[in-house]
Amino acid sequence: IWVAEPSANGSFTSRQLTRFTGDIGVEIGSLMWSSDGRTLVFERGGEPNPQSLPLGTSPGQLWTIALGDTAPRLIGDGSSPAIAPKGNVVAYAARNSIVVSSLDGSGKPQALVRDAGRDGQLTWSPDGSRIAFVSSRGDHSLVGVYDLGRKSITWLTPSVDRDVSPIWSPDGSQVAFIRIPAASPGPFSSTRAAEPWSIWIADPTTGKARELWHADRGAGSRFYSLEGNSAFAWGADDRIVFPWEGTGWVHLYSIAAKGGAPTLLTPGNFEVFSSDLSPDRKRVVYSSNQDDLDHRHIWSVPVAGGTPTPLTTGATIADLPLFTSDGNSVAFLHADAKNPMRPAIVSQSGGRFGATKDLAPQTLPEEYPGAKFVVPQPVVFRSPDGMMIHGQLFLPPGESRDTRHPALLFFHGGPYRQMLLGANPMGAYSYMYAMNQYFASRGYVVLSVNYRGGTGYGLDFRVPPKFGPSGASEFNDVLGGASFLTARTDVDSKRLGVWGGSYGGYLTALALARASDVFAAGVDYAGVHDWNGLLKVYAAAGAQSASDSLAWASSPLSSIKKWSSPVLVIQADDDHNVPFSQTVQ
Repeated sequence: IWVAEPSANGSFTSRQLTRFTGDIGVEIGSLMWSSDGRTLVFERGGEPNPQSLPLGTSPGQLWTIALGDTAPRLIGDGSSPAIAPKGNVVAYAARNSIVVSSLDGSGKPQALVRDAGRDGQLTWSPDGSRIAFVSSRGDHSLVGVYDLGRKSITWLTPSVDRDVSPIWSPDGSQVAFIRIPAASPGPFSSTRAAEPWSIWIADPTTGKARELWHADRGAGSRFYSLEGNSAFAWGADDRIVFPWEGTGWVHLYSIAAKGGAPTLLTPGNFEVFSSDLSPDRKRVVYSSNQDDLDHRHIWSVPVAGGTPTPLTTGATIADLPLFTSDGNSVAFLHADAKNPMRPAIVSQSGGRFGATKDLAPQTLPEEYPGAKFVVPQPVVFRSPDGMMIHGQLFLPPGESRDTRHPALLFFHGGPYRQMLLGANPMGAYSYMYAMNQYFASRGYVVLSVNYRGGTGYGLDFRVPPKFGPSGASEFNDVLGGASFLTARTDVDSKRLGVWGGSYGGYLTALALARASDVFAAGVDYAGVHDWNGLLKVYAAAGAQSASDSLAWASSPLSSIKKWSSPVLVIQADDDHNVPFSQTVQ
């Protein structure tokens, strides 16, 4: 963990705060500040390298460190930390319990709640007397409020649906939450509409609730959250900010807590990816691809509505914005074609935000080869069924169009992701962007394909007909990308390869199984090879799925007899998304 602290001249000075030693692969996340901004709580755990830690670690441990400390202190096993607004207390989830402990790690943790669900999304009331939380029961979830004084739970209008994301009103008298109806479509579905999701407001003392608003039928009736920071927040003047794609694009809206029609805050044909509410609750900062679908920028807009103001511009990618506690600065991650994701900040002066400044430029190694990177070109090509597909084209440096090169198609995972004209806010996709840069440096022409089913281009693109197990319509984008490359004078059509990970591994396998005459070789990284096996793992209760026969016909294994091109298959022994059995098959 690093910390950036304000200095006398108004800038920030960054330093390393924690010093865990050894390359053991244990992740750090869920950072949370104490109310006075002097102490951090964080989660450390995950799956370490067993070569370094033969005994492994706990699934997750909570640690605390003050800004003046030289070493963190262990609080206990758990996740979803929430620091009380007053006092030296942190609440967190531990297995099927909610536990409180002293913020400095002293004393013994005390269990407050043990229930039948898996608890999370803890949030304290403004006065620190109650904790709202979500109890996930597998096929449904409940929102509860634990009263520390009464030592009791009040469930907020429980139902068979999935209730999530509780937020408190500023005065602590109400709790709002999102209700997603039972039998909503599961992942990899071609169903755009569902029973409309809704926003509810409850009395945390009685549990009685009323529906504030529900989505229209049709576009936006199926709930879709933002990729990054949550957009569900209680703003100033008793207005609630929420995400919705009622226009066919993911946007931010606000609505009065007393009811009425929602106000669209971010109009236009673009997507919003993450957001944060200002400390005075009057403004929202958000990232979007407004005016430039293959980059992202930070914008600001009043909660009550108005004209959005850009805080970043140019050929950069900026995401995951957060206000500083005084509301005068916005921190975020940013990158471009030649530089990786790194923390940055913009600050106000005279009511206007200034230039972007890196928070920790010293963390970029001197040997980082970004100066040698090529700047990928944005391209759009037509698939055989007519859909227009975006991509990024990497050309070998210094080569002419008269030289024929080997070429590669690349497919990202997800599928609900988007590759950009530079490094990505998500770690794995930054690595894959760097890999495509490496291939270009070795003489390959590379086309990174944002195939249908991905984010960034609206609802119709993200949920296309006959997608995945319902027909594999995205195979059209494989063929369209191949045609785009082989039509170029700088590509050797007999040396066309394909690679991708997870969902991209599925498309790699599909390309090789159905079109070995087009693709000379491939690298299938954690791919899906039989939809029937994966859908059993991912099936949500009541969710509609493709028939077994259609799912099989949409799988690479159904065309295995036509697969003649060589392939390198890679699979992690402990993959938590794609079962290892997919590669065994």
